[in-house]
Amino acid sequence: MNGSPTWVLLRGLMREQRHWGSFPATLARALPGAHIVTPDLPGNGTRHAQHSATRVAAMVEDCRQELQARGIPAPYHLLALSLGGMVAVEWAHRYPQEIARCVLINTSMRPFSLFHQRLRWQNYGALLRQLLLGDAGSQEALILRLTSRRHAHGNPALLADWLSYQQQYPVSRRNALRQLLSAARYRAPAIRPPMPVLVIAGALDRLVDHRCSQRLARAWQADCLIHGDAGHDLPLDEGQWVAQSVARWLGVAATGNNKINTAQSSCQ
Repeated sequence: MNGSPTWVLLRGLMREQRHWGSFPATLARALPGAHIVTPDLPGNGTRHAQHSATRVAAMVEDCRQELQARGIPAPYHLLALSLGGMVAVEWAHRYPQEIARCVLINTSMRPFSLFHQRLRWQNYGALLRQLLLGDAGSQEALILRLTSRRHAHGNPALLADWLSYQQQYPVSRRNALRQLLSAARYRAPAIRPPMPVLVIAGALDRLVDHRCSQRLARAWQADCLIHGDAGHDLPLDEGQWVAQSVARWLGVAATGNNKINTAQSSCQ
């Protein structure tokens, strides 16, 4: 890799690397020379047959071991969505020497937000019915409806892709519950890890209250961006905006500026 920065992309609950869609290529264009890595967490994707961890710290150790086994050395730049954001934060907290910076997208954590904000209470019934009774088709349709603003009313081609992923590498109900448990019990450090952190959220997130991201950014005095018309899966809804925002943030950091020059930068 000859000194090129390594960006590790971490997905959320029950998602695998293919759910990033075209975003890794979009990010690579915005960050010329970057090496993009998209590992699967145990229980998801190519590792669906493994047991998901019930502790975020165990997910961190798994990611570290996988990258080391693949010969990809630290430092890493982390871009992480939802549950992946918790993994990124714990990684940065435990091994700060390995992490150059973190971009956290639509994540939520204790002690900064309450449970009913971290997972909107209006969705409890639908999610519980799906876990107990749903099939793969209804599961993927529900996930798309809850996580995407742009595709909330349906995208047959995208749903077909997602269903094929689940059929090829099915995430078991047991592993889904184990991942939910790991997210529910995770508690972030009160003080921000020492590297630069950018918090990004979609104001129209139907799964997690975007104010969770705002509270986290304020508590940590981290840079923060809110997209006014995007949902939970921001890389799906507005991947170009996310990639350009990250590139702009890196440029600001390089010049020593303390403000991100964008129309959608307020986390107040």
